[in-house]
Amino acid sequence: MKFIFSFPTLYKRIFASWKFPVSLSKRQLFVATTVILTVILILTQVVPSDYRYACVIVLSIFTFFLTAVCLREDLKGLEWVTLLILPTLYSAAVSLFYFLLPVRWLTRIPIAFLYAVGFYALLLTENIYNVAANRTIALLRAAHSVGFLLTFVTYFLFVQTIFAFRGGPFPNILAIGILSFILIFQSLWAMELEEKVSGRLLSVTVALTLVMAQLTWILSFWPVPRMMAALFIASVYYSLVGMAQQYIVEKMYKKTVIEFFLVCIVISLIFLATTRWRGI
Repeated sequence: MKFIFSFPTLYKRIFASWKFPVSLSKRQLFVATTVILTVILILTQVVPSDYRYACVIVLSIFTFFLTAVCLREDLKGLEWVTLLILPTLYSAAVSLFYFLLPVRWLTRIPIAFLYAVGFYALLLTENIYNVAANRTIALLRAAHSVGFLLTFVTYFLFVQTIFAFRGGPFPNILAIGILSFILIFQSLWAMELEEKVSGRLLSVTVALTLVMAQLTWILSFWPVPRMMAALFIASVYYSLVGMAQQYIVEKMYKKTVIEFFLVCIVISLIFLATTRWRGI
């Protein structure tokens, strides 16, 4: 079973026809975009608290459009979603996590710097995916590693933020379920880089999303600190999606499975050690 995602022609023409008064190379455009978004991220901390979540939305919108401008030359079809969704969610995740930090610049400036480094690496990664969709390039394997790492970071920060809202089991399941589907889908698509989504990719995405939703339901009642719950869910995501990626490209070896399971085992032991069994 396959389907094709068709992006509106008018929208593609708008981005493809954009010209700049100053000639910039693609790397320079990446740097400029990173600087602009980092400045917006920092500014979200100086606005009144009532407007902070609106600033998160603004930052996410700017991220989507500026990333589209950076990659506009080769974007087509499904890539308008798969290549732009991770940078957008990465910006949203970091900005939301920003609000959980202590109110001091000593901690926020380093986070802003790390955001800038991560976002620039993410632009390079998405650009490699964009080019690799049309021809084979040597940097694709490195891009897979960087992309998967930044997806893990995005997932962890989002889950941590979701748990921090203390919304209860059902809101947690809904939010983490939607987040899981989106990030799992784009992670697995990055292994194929095809314009058409295969039935196998879609089936694996749905199956893993259900697993993450069920795990969220369990941890919503588990007596453990929110940070550890988020770390545990993100670690399971890392292991399951990592194995799924190898399955998609038919490189699921015994050694690979053992390595991913070891990560889960270590985190599980730490998770159990931090569980507050008293008072249950």
